[in-house]
Amino acid sequence: MGMWASLDAMWEMPAEKRIFGAVLLFSWTVYLWETFLAQRQRRIYKTTTHVPLELGQIMDSETFEKSRLYQLDKSTFSFWSGLYSEIEGTLILLFGGIPYLWRLSGRFCGYAGFGPEYEITQSLVFLLLATLFSALTGLPWSLYNTFVIEERHGFNQQTLGFFMKDAIKKFIVTQCILLPVSSLLLYIIKIGGDYFFIYAWLFTLVVSLVLVTIYADYIAPLFDKFTPLPEGKLKQEIEVMAKSIDFPLTKVYVVEGSKRSSHSNAYFYGFFKNKRIVLFDTLLEEYSVLNKDIQEESGMEPRNDGEGDSEEIKAKVKNKKQGCKNEEVLAVLGHELGHWKLGHTVKNIIISQMNSFLCFFLFAVLIGRKELFVAFGFYDSQPTLIGLLIIFQFIFSPYNEVLSFCLTVLSRRFEFQADAFAKKLGKAKDLYSALIKLNKDNLGFPVSDWLFSMWHYSHPPLLERLQALKNSKQD
Repeated sequence: MGMWASLDAMWEMPAEKRIFGAVLLFSWTVYLWETFLAQRQRRIYKTTTHVPLELGQIMDSETFEKSRLYQLDKSTFSFWSGLYSEIEGTLILLFGGIPYLWRLSGRFCGYAGFGPEYEITQSLVFLLLATLFSALTGLPWSLYNTFVIEERHGFNQQTLGFFMKDAIKKFIVTQCILLPVSSLLLYIIKIGGDYFFIYAWLFTLVVSLVLVTIYADYIAPLFDKFTPLPEGKLKQEIEVMAKSIDFPLTKVYVVEGSKRSSHSNAYFYGFFKNKRIVLFDTLLEEYSVLNKDIQEESGMEPRNDGEGDSEEIKAKVKNKKQGCKNEEVLAVLGHELGHWKLGHTVKNIIISQMNSFLCFFLFAVLIGRKELFVAFGFYDSQPTLIGLLIIFQFIFSPYNEVLSFCLTVLSRRFEFQADAFAKKLGKAKDLYSALIKLNKDNLGFPVSDWLFSMWHYSHPPLLERLQALKNSKQD
């Protein structure tokens, strides 16, 4: 009876109070659901202390224990940082943090001689202050994650100076992109008339295509060193494979990811007939800094038979965790190129743009609703930027959750298809061993709770991928 009474009372509230209450309630519901899933997975980390039978062939007990402890640490960190974020977000809403920051931005503009009619200028100051606040409150968490958790498990390669320089550079680059793009978007919404949502969507489409085009050539090199892959067997084999599936490859780069972390990766980028492949140095056995360190410490190339090496060097070579052999690198690339050949990249762009168009259309429908602004403390004004923030971040959050889950399911399907493509290229055996190596290199834990995995994993669990490859793996 009490529950129905409280629901009735809620419906009798003014619309703005109902909106505010619903936003907070949904935010905490999502948080509690995520926490429930994380606890299920955490139980797996705590109780699965021995290598399961089906993993006996692919994982030694030492690596299994290392990955278990790494994931347990990450899970604890995730719990506390998630709780902090949720409380911070709730307090900002309850104590009117958004209208306060808007008034503060107006005050700064006033000092510079810009009155309330300069709404776009005030919006840019608001964005600058909001991102600065976010960067500063996120910094302790980021420092702890890098210098305690990643350091403890042997992944962090950064010094504190490098980290801080990186963070400042990232902030400046973000502002250089965010502020001009936001000012143009707000201007388009202001002057676009009844069909502004079409122009706003077209503008964001152009911006995203431009950013994808320039990112690897002009933005990524500000943070990492890119060098062309030297001429040799690997480069030749990559070019032959690209040609065999009509992939219009123009350049192959190696990126010095090891300055930052020993996690490994590979990707391709570029439009139309101008594609580039990027390999992390940590993915390549012969480039890996860790492997070179081992060789330097032993004073020689480790011999295949291992004879004559000291016990310490033998142990290090045994645990040499970095990188894949050339055949395995080609298999990983076969998987990545599968995403291109099967149209996954284009499908993702189309889905993203359809979603973007729908959101702008709904934004156009809702932007005139005064109660949305009143709900978040804006009684006298309805700034466009605040409208974007309220509608995209708060009002659309249930839709965003559903969409995110659907995209996770689709992504897993794409991963299986890309694996099958690599298998068709005759790379099943090498992809099989590469997946095991990469899982070991990155200390992935191969046992997962089915519900946690279903909700979160954009890539299928390791065992499922290996099983699919094994079904018709070449000898």
